[in-house]
Amino acid sequence: MDFLIIGGDAAGMSAASRAKRNQPDLNVTVLEETMDVSYSACGMPYNIEDPARDIDDLVVRRAEVFREKQGINLITGCRAEAIDPKAKTVKAVDSSGKNREFTYDRLLIATGASPVMPDIKGIDTNGVMPLKRLSDGRKIKDYLAANNVRSAVFVGMGYIGLEMSESFRGRDIAVTGISRGFMTGWDEEIADVVRQTLADHGVILHENHVLEKIEKRGAKLAVTCSGHTCEAEMALVAVGVRPNSGIAAGAGIALGPKDSIAVNARMETSIPGIYAAGDCADAYHVVTGEKTWIPLALRANRAGWAVADNVAGNDVHLQGVAGSAVFKVFDLEVARTGLSVEEARKAGFAPAAVTIQAQSRAHAHPGATPIWVHMVADTQSGRLLGVQMVGREGVAHRIKAPAVALHARMTIADFGQTDLPYAPPFSPVWDPMLTAANQLQKKL
Repeated sequence: MDFLIIGGDAAGMSAASRAKRNQPDLNVTVLEETMDVSYSACGMPYNIEDPARDIDDLVVRRAEVFREKQGINLITGCRAEAIDPKAKTVKAVDSSGKNREFTYDRLLIATGASPVMPDIKGIDTNGVMPLKRLSDGRKIKDYLAANNVRSAVFVGMGYIGLEMSESFRGRDIAVTGISRGFMTGWDEEIADVVRQTLADHGVILHENHVLEKIEKRGAKLAVTCSGHTCEAEMALVAVGVRPNSGIAAGAGIALGPKDSIAVNARMETSIPGIYAAGDCADAYHVVTGEKTWIPLALRANRAGWAVADNVAGNDVHLQGVAGSAVFKVFDLEVARTGLSVEEARKAGFAPAAVTIQAQSRAHAHPGATPIWVHMVADTQSGRLLGVQMVGREGVAHRIKAPAVALHARMTIADFGQTDLPYAPPFSPVWDPMLTAANQLQKKL
């Protein structure tokens, strides 16, 4: 059987590797339009901060390893252009410009997502760059080295913008962040903690600004947003990503939220024999039960495994996602899982929420720092719907408990009775999670 995969990053290569483990005699071919496969994209901000580190340190497994040790026919520099589901073929163009055609019995679309580049004047000016692929990180790092950049404007202050703020400030580069909406969907008290941390580290933040144009002024770029112009030697565009679903739509495959590729719990698309996984595909939300598009790394790898297992004849269904995410902003850990109040309301719940401030350690133990917990539950069923947290320690791993609770569809009363561990260096007797749950239970 011929198993053809379009896309050679997290979902694609996870599927390819597992497929060969499941069925060593399976013919597995991967088409990857870039020259990079299997790398840690999430590690790029931290790599860029260190001029001495090679960006290729982020490569998890090189192309030749897949080819030589695993027997995968990995073709880099080959862009898939069109799928013909009736003929079961994929038309592609390789790095030399030659047209090629590949046949398949099973097909996986793992084309990922692309950065949104606003359609404004000057977006293609030298020094204006996104950060999504390893090639983007390589370009940014080379540009910083070649141009002695001392100031930068970030258009968009989501996860990438916040992480890159720390990266650039670590290189003593002045950062001005421009954002249409700051930490949309987050509790305002938690967003305020992040705002203050940015200010404490010298990041200038302009909120409620819309990008209008970018111009070259001598050696600098002039970035104009809502009538306000900032000058810098480089501009990072980080306003979001969109799923690369065009090749699927062209083949008549149904799309889901935000034009992601619609899949069922087995990762099957609307056309038999064709699967989709990773940042290009949608998922079921474990809280709402509805389709959503939340492109995150764990889902991509897990979905790739699921596709390979189903291609092997197993019957693997994925539960879905809770939107669990964590990121670092200077000395802060910021995390969330599940729904915000507004998201819960839109999903048909009747939400109530509390935001509490507690300590990361027992009150008499040295080094304790504040932790803020925002917790959301449904007033009708008592079900836990979501949690957001921020603090300087103890956040990144604490968020895992409510994430599990969301998968288990626990009520706030049940979650408040969980046996969370205690020791003075790590937590008060009443963990901040339990304090928030108890306060929310009173409100319910």
